[in-house]
Amino acid sequence: MAKWAAALRGVLPSLSSGRASADPPASEAPASSRAQNESWSKHANDHAPVVWLLGKVQSGKTSIIRAITQSTEAEIGDGFRPCTRTARIFAFPGEMPVLRFLDTRGLGEANYDPAEDLAFAEANAHLVLATMRAMDPAQDALIEALRKVRTRHPDWPIVVAQTSLHDGYPSGAGHVLPYPFADASASQPEGRRAIERIPTDLMRGLAYQRTLLDKLPGRGALLFVPVDLTKADDRLPPSDYGLEALTEALATVAPAGMRFALSAMPGFHADPKARSADPIVMGHAVAAGGSDLVPFPVAGTIASSTIQARMLAQLGKLYGIDWDRRAYAELSAALGAGTLAKVATSIGLRQLAKMLPVYGQTAGAAASAAASFAVTYALGKAAVFYLHGRRLGTTDRKGIADTYQQAMREAFRMAKERRRLDQDREAQP
Repeated sequence: MAKWAAALRGVLPSLSSGRASADPPASEAPASSRAQNESWSKHANDHAPVVWLLGKVQSGKTSIIRAITQSTEAEIGDGFRPCTRTARIFAFPGEMPVLRFLDTRGLGEANYDPAEDLAFAEANAHLVLATMRAMDPAQDALIEALRKVRTRHPDWPIVVAQTSLHDGYPSGAGHVLPYPFADASASQPEGRRAIERIPTDLMRGLAYQRTLLDKLPGRGALLFVPVDLTKADDRLPPSDYGLEALTEALATVAPAGMRFALSAMPGFHADPKARSADPIVMGHAVAAGGSDLVPFPVAGTIASSTIQARMLAQLGKLYGIDWDRRAYAELSAALGAGTLAKVATSIGLRQLAKMLPVYGQTAGAAASAAASFAVTYALGKAAVFYLHGRRLGTTDRKGIADTYQQAMREAFRMAKERRRLDQDREAQP
């Protein structure tokens, strides 16, 4: 953790001179410098986003913190500080935190009243992460606490981590691989085979716990993620089983400010498939732009459409989701009929420009290429956003539309810069 804290300080200009040797040891630092550092640290501790961990004792809260922050058990134990009579908070990194974890210790104990913890969380928390041991059906205290939270804050998102999956395994059995609990698993043959291997008792336990929250009030997102976060000496590899699915779920429902803080966590993966998706999108966008560098309008349109269809197919395969009628309808609805009409009109006008004898051979082709590149790039980025959410069982129409518009602006900037570089190169003797 000390290395992480040092690295964090190094990337914050206001807290670092840029040279490691420039900061004197704490014992030698001037009193004014120590006071300033303490002021910065207090501000960070008071304002870092809070994930509210809500669950019974031994339900896996500490394991989740360990997996996300990559801290040791000792560091987590020493890092907790009391904030109410029945709750404690863990700030990470300890010296200048970017994220805090609120742990309610009294849940499940006799006469526990979450009112004080709720009051603290209302002023600080940005996300509720509930924890249930997968094979523990006695969740009345947790359900009641979540009901109170949602009654007062119906829009608050809740992620439920169903932990300690191995409690439901037959003796000597290991994890089912590949991870079978993502929504997309059922659409792939390998995923379907993995689902069939999930132990029956475990499936019943997971299903029962989900029914407990069927009547939870509110309209905020509610996501369930089975996880099993063990230690290396437990000899149950992989020790971070389901962690990627959990961090994906957190990134999907978290407010924008918290997503930034979460992304700074060493064990966090907002969308583990995004890195593989990026070259697919860019490669097809470049190909679509190149397909329009011919003076035949109809041929250019057909080629771009074919390339875009192929791109969507590859992205669907990457995320394990088929582009069926539902998928196309949801993406189209998110982008909006008006947006799609504008795209079609824009490309049509640029294709028409190619018919002009001189202009169509030069400026028309260049404009059409830029438009096809931008539309394909934006469509790909919007599709990635949609597919990522679909894997988790959510469809954020506004997020998809915002992603599309932002990607369009980004693509036209890239195309403009590329055109300027080409012109400069041609102007050189």
